[in-house]
Amino acid sequence: MTLTVDTLNQHYGSSHILRNVSFAMEERQCLAVLGRNGAGKTTLLRCLMGLLPASSGSVRYGAADLTGLPPHRRIRAGFGYVPQGREIFANLTVRQNIEIASRACAIPDADAVFDELVTLFPVLGEMWNRRGGDLSGGQQQQLSIARALATRPSLLILDEPTEGIQPSVVQRIEEVIASLKERIAILLVEQYLDFARSISDRYVVLSRGGVIESGESSAMDHERIKSFVSV
Repeated sequence: MTLTVDTLNQHYGSSHILRNVSFAMEERQCLAVLGRNGAGKTTLLRCLMGLLPASSGSVRYGAADLTGLPPHRRIRAGFGYVPQGREIFANLTVRQNIEIASRACAIPDADAVFDELVTLFPVLGEMWNRRGGDLSGGQQQQLSIARALATRPSLLILDEPTEGIQPSVVQRIEEVIASLKERIAILLVEQYLDFARSISDRYVVLSRGGVIESGESSAMDHERIKSFVSV
């Protein structure tokens, strides 16, 4: 299904955070949202998930208008969300974190889901009964992604998946995203430009809440885009 964002605006008090943001992405496509800190990237993702209300504009997924729907309805429509900061349940085990997500969406054959996730992230199988709060930062990030995948999304939304992660785990996350692109769409906010360019099909650059550039990642002018992204 196609995700279509049309002239999306979002205000926080008197501040105009998102300004007429428009873009579209197809199924089995990876779109990277780039921009400096404060450009509106996380606000955009939170609006897509229904965690923040849009002041105007629309969010459509296939034929469905999701603009006014709450987060749980968007998840049932096919959205999976990995927030910045991971937000795992620290006092629950790895298995319990994943079970909560799959049960909330009434996913059938949960054992098959678990097997698939452990194949994607083998370290989670080794930590299956360990509390989330006892995992390293890289392990928690893998758990956060696995938990989102446990809902069987058709669109996975990731906010800064490589932030604060050691290179070996970044490599594993890149491999997972590359494999997932064969069957689902992926939208990610990313500061690490080389990672974004290598894994995405298209990119959108935000500045001061508005889209200032978009295009094919293969044709990205690295140095020029870097000037829009770097602090």
